Amino acid sequence: MGDNVELIELPLLPLRDVVVYPHMVIPLFVGRERSIQALEEAMASDKQILLVAQKNASVDDPGEDDIYQVGTVSTVLQLLKLPDGTVKVLVEGGYRAKLEAVKSTDGFYTAMTVADEPADLDQKEADALVQSAMGQFDKYVNLSKKVPSEVLNSVSGIEEPGRLADTIAAHMSLELEQKQAILEVADIHERIDQLMGLMDAEIDLFQVEKRIRGRVKKQMEKSQREYYLNEQMKAIQKELGDMDEAPNEMEELQEKIKNSGMSKEAEAKSNAELNKLKMMSPMSAEASVVRSYLDWMVGVPWKNAPS
Repeated sequence: MGDNVELIELPLLPLRDVVVYPHMVIPLFVGRERSIQALEEAMASDKQILLVAQKNASVDDPGEDDIYQVGTVSTVLQLLKLPDGTVKVLVEGGYRAKLEAVKSTDGFYTAMTVADEPADLDQKEADALVQSAMGQFDKYVNLSKKVPSEVLNSVSGIEEPGRLADTIAAHMSLELEQKQAILEVADIHERIDQLMGLMDAEIDLFQVEKRIRGRVKKQMEKSQREYYLNEQMKAIQKELGDMDEAPNEMEELQEKIKNSGMSKEAEAKSNAELNKLKMMSPMSAEASVVRSYLDWMVGVPWKNAPS
């Protein structure tokens, strides 16, 4: 923080479930009467307003104890009143500010704030921090499913490490408390360190999830492969079973021919057809014809035939 400790009174806008960082441009939808009054006051003066996240989004009329003590002094770029009475506003974050006191004035809150600006870094330090943060963010984006890769192109052009840290934090899938913790760190070295820790933790989580997905995929592929092989095995076993049954059938036919009492000529013909049948595929049409012939031959009442 610099030497400037001048207190500034600004309209106060408590935010639900969002942390606005310096240099961040974001649309907000505002419906609470106090908040709308605060925005109108900002528009009527220099368009400056203090944006501070609520600790609990369910609190409808937050007081000083319900909001964090560090916010962002921002500029109202556009304000549009909607037919349902709510307001859509476009704001741009300016700089960090500590909230020293809250006052209720004419239907809205104002905040006594003091700028919480970091000390300047030399260029060598700044370059090293930027390189370190970008390298880690590159890993984060490549593993994350929630951050589009195009973000890397826009972020890579940021040369100021503090702004880079804020921009990266804004794009990360962090809890509100984690985003607020980054906002509350003015010192750039400390902010980068904290951000790197958060990215490390997220990257570790992404890698674990990736390994789990890989194992699940392999298991599914293995299960599918085993199912396919099992089905093949069943088909092979069925085929082998059919083949195993075939010799027994042939032996039975041989026995029936032998015991049928048919003439020697008929027996010789039947045995010849039986030998051909043994060489045929059981599924062929010719095998079916030969089998029918043999069944008919052994079915003839040869023993009852006249001498």
